[in-house]
Amino acid sequence: MADSQIPHLKALLGGRRGGLSRGRGRGRGRGGFGASHGEHEAIVDDAVRGTDQDAAGSRVSCVELGYLDDPYAKLFATRPSTRRLPLLNRGSYVRTSAIDLLIDRFLTTSPSSPKQIISLGAGTDTRYFRLRDKYPNTHILYHEIDFPMNTAAKLISIHQHAQLHTKLTESTFNIVPTQTSYYAPSYNLHSFDLRALATSTAETPPPHLPNLDRSIPTLILSEMCLVYLPVTTVSAIMSTFLNHYLSPSTPASLILYEPILPQDAFGRTMISNLATRNIHLPTLHAYPELGDQRARLRQYGLTDGSRAADNHFIWKEWVSEGEKERVAGLEMLDELEELDLLLRHYCVAWGWRDGGANGVFSTAWRDVGEQDGG
Repeated sequence: MADSQIPHLKALLGGRRGGLSRGRGRGRGRGGFGASHGEHEAIVDDAVRGTDQDAAGSRVSCVELGYLDDPYAKLFATRPSTRRLPLLNRGSYVRTSAIDLLIDRFLTTSPSSPKQIISLGAGTDTRYFRLRDKYPNTHILYHEIDFPMNTAAKLISIHQHAQLHTKLTESTFNIVPTQTSYYAPSYNLHSFDLRALATSTAETPPPHLPNLDRSIPTLILSEMCLVYLPVTTVSAIMSTFLNHYLSPSTPASLILYEPILPQDAFGRTMISNLATRNIHLPTLHAYPELGDQRARLRQYGLTDGSRAADNHFIWKEWVSEGEKERVAGLEMLDELEELDLLLRHYCVAWGWRDGGANGVFSTAWRDVGEQDGG
């Protein structure tokens, strides 16, 4: 989330700190009243695509300050480096560290067995390249899916930087200016709108995903991607992945990173601020609390396990005391109450099916603590 979309935290902590900040109106600019349905959809899609560079800037800020180790972050960022608020840097650190931990447990369980990761709305995410460095001998089949505009930009960045294209298994990496997809034995970049998976029929099947393996354990990752889509669309997309692209007996999982708690003052203001950018979060209203997120995963068919924890819990319970001290020393952060408020409004939810207690995901995530209640 960009700095301008963070609610006025001190004002939200109680009457002694002032009244509720109400944002900057309700979307009367581009895409507001008077726009046709098609124009509005195009403007909303453009706003969602724009969030990717917000995320890229947050990663670069964290890397430059020492929160994260990511030599590839700056290679994908197209905007000048800007230091983020300490609150945002801490939030980005918790988000990345939590998802890294879950993925690491997956990849190191039966490490000699091939694994598959499908990243939805991956944009400028650098995870594939970081995983190649960390697990050079692990067979990882990696897929990214995004809008063609985003995948084309990513391919250009990969082409421009030897640090990136030399990480691919092919001896040569050549693209043409109009290319939006890339397929290889280890890394695949698929360019299409995820909503196509929700409208497929026998006559118009979902897009073909070259090199996708229907049978190996597969982790699907959605970091602030599915949150932008209607609930019924998300359910249809997950059904397509779990029952069409993958065999129904294939061990599969989903990791979600999304905001929660839309009903309180912070949540309402966050929603209002995002609406001024034509950004709307349907699943936030449908799954407002941790218990709703767990139930959602079971509804998708991930019935062997469903867990969730907010970022506040993850910071307290998943991060070691030594690492907490290191992070605390990176920059001054006096607004600890405000930080707690921000962290409680984002969560990681993860669910899986693998056929029993000794399956790959049940084993990998057996001792990863989740938050009670919610």
